[in-house]
Amino acid sequence: MKSLNEFFTQRLKRGVVRRLNNLKIARVAREVARREPPPSGAPVVFFKASSGIDDLSWNSGFHLLASWALRLKGVPVAYFACHSGMSKCVLGTDRDNPHRAMPCRSCVYQSKTLYSGVEPFKRSNAQTTHVNWFEYHRDEELASRISSLSVPELSTFHFQGIPLGPLCLPGLRWILRIHHLNDDENTRYLLREYILSAWNVARKFSDFLDQTQPRAVVVFNGQFYPEAAARWVAQQRGIRVLTHEVGLQPASAFFTDGEATAYPIRIPDEFELNDEQNARLDAYLARRFQGDFTMAGIKFWADMKGLDEAFLQKAARFKQIVPVFTNVIFDTSQPHANTVFEDMFEWLDVVLETIRSHRETLFVIRAHPDELRARKSSRETVQGWMERHEVQKEPNVVFVRPTEALSSYELIQKSKFVMIYNSTIGLEASIMGAAVLCAGRARFTQYPTVFFPQSVEAYKAQLEKFLNAERIETPPEFRRNARRFLYYQLFRTSLPFGDFLEPSVRTTQTRLKSFTLEALLKSESITTILEGMLNDGDFLLGG
Repeated sequence: MKSLNEFFTQRLKRGVVRRLNNLKIARVAREVARREPPPSGAPVVFFKASSGIDDLSWNSGFHLLASWALRLKGVPVAYFACHSGMSKCVLGTDRDNPHRAMPCRSCVYQSKTLYSGVEPFKRSNAQTTHVNWFEYHRDEELASRISSLSVPELSTFHFQGIPLGPLCLPGLRWILRIHHLNDDENTRYLLREYILSAWNVARKFSDFLDQTQPRAVVVFNGQFYPEAAARWVAQQRGIRVLTHEVGLQPASAFFTDGEATAYPIRIPDEFELNDEQNARLDAYLARRFQGDFTMAGIKFWADMKGLDEAFLQKAARFKQIVPVFTNVIFDTSQPHANTVFEDMFEWLDVVLETIRSHRETLFVIRAHPDELRARKSSRETVQGWMERHEVQKEPNVVFVRPTEALSSYELIQKSKFVMIYNSTIGLEASIMGAAVLCAGRARFTQYPTVFFPQSVEAYKAQLEKFLNAERIETPPEFRRNARRFLYYQLFRTSLPFGDFLEPSVRTTQTRLKSFTLEALLKSESITTILEGMLNDGDFLLGG
C-alpha cells in the first residue's frame, strides 16, 4: 500500500510541476513573440514529433531555447509540429498493446504550450515565424501494397524512391526494446503503420520545404522515423540538416550537422591538452572512477563497489582476466555500431567460442546498466543470451548483472586487455593505458583510440593474438587520442544549459529556470548554436 501511495503522490507532484512549468513556458514564449524584431532572410525549420509527449523533455528544451534565440535575433523560425500526424508514433506506442490509441491530446497540448504566441502557417507568411501543424492522411494505395508483406520485406521496403522500411527500423527496435524482430502480426502491424506514417510525414514535410525554402532544418537525433524521414527529404533537396541530443555533461546539449547519435567530432591534428585542460579532464575522470556520473539524467551507481574477496579468489585460479563490456541492443547507437558484426549478439557468439577454447582465461561479462532502466528495460538482454547458451555453466565466466555496482575501473586495472562492442568504457580504458579490442564502431573509433579490426576474421585473429601474447603493446597515440576525444566530448561539444533548464520530478524530463531573455542571448552555448546554424560553425565551445 505504501508503494501505491508513493506512486500516486509522485504522479500528482509531476502533474503540478508540469502545469507550473507550462505556465512559465507559455509566459516566456509570449514575451519572445512580443519582443522578436521583424524577421528577415530564409527561415530555420524546427521539426517536432518525437522529443516528448506529456512533459518538457531535455531535447524539447534545447529545441525551444535555440529557436527563441534565433527569433530574438530576427531570424524567422518555421515550426513543423505533429497534430495527430501519425497513425502510430514511436513514443506513443504501447508495445504490449500495439492497437492502443495514441496519446495525441496530451502531446498536442504540450506542443501548443511551447509555441504560445506563434501564428499558424499560411502561404502568405512562409518567410516569417509560424507553426505548421501536420495531420495524418492515410494513403490507401500504399496501405494495400504493404498489407501482406512480412517483417523482412517491410524492413527493406522502398516507395517512390524513399527507403521507408529502413527509416522505420531504428525506432521500431527502440520501442520494442529488441534488435531481432519477430515476424508476428503485432510487429507487422506496427511496422506497416510506421511506414504509412513516415510516408505521410515525408509528403507533408516535402510540401512544407517547398513553401518555406529554409536555410536549415533542425531535428531531434534523426533516428526515429519522423525525424529520419524529415532529414532524408531535406537532404535530397540539399538543405543542411542539424541534429541534436543530450550531451555528455549534465544539463547539456550536443548539436551537429552530422548524425548526433554517431557523435562526429572534428579535432585538429595539432590539438594537445595543456596543463589546465589535463587537470580538468583528470578531475572529471576521478569522479567517474568513483561512480559519480549520470547518463541522460540517470545516476546509475549510488555506491560503486570494489572487487570482493570471492571474485579475487576465483580470479587467482586463472592465468589472466578479460572483461567483456556489452551494450543495450536497441539503443540508437547500434545502427552505427553494426559494421563488422551484424549485431552485438553475433559478436557475443564469437566471444562464447573463445571462452570455451581458452579455459586459462577468466572472462567477466558485464551487462550494461541501462538494460534494466525503469520504463526502458530491454527485452533482448545479455542475461537472456547467457541463459539460452548456458554460458554461466562455463567454469571461466563471471557474469555481472546490470544492477551490480561493481567497479569496472578496478576490473580493468587487473585485466590483460579489455573487450567492448562500442561502449564508452573502452575510451576510458584506453585512457587508463589498457589495450582495448573493439567489435563495433563507436563514437571514438573515428580516431585511433582502440584496436578495431575491420572484419570478423580479422577480429578473431586479433583476439587469439591477444590471448596468447605474453605482453600486449598499445600504441601511445591510443591514449593521447582517447584523452583528446573525451576532452572534446566533455568540454567542447557538450553545450551547458544549466542556467536555463533543471531536472524535473523525473530527471529524464526538465523544467525552465527563471532567466531573462538578455541572459539567454548572452549565453555561450546559445551563441555557439547560433553561429553553427547561421554561419556554418562547428558547434564547439571555446577552450
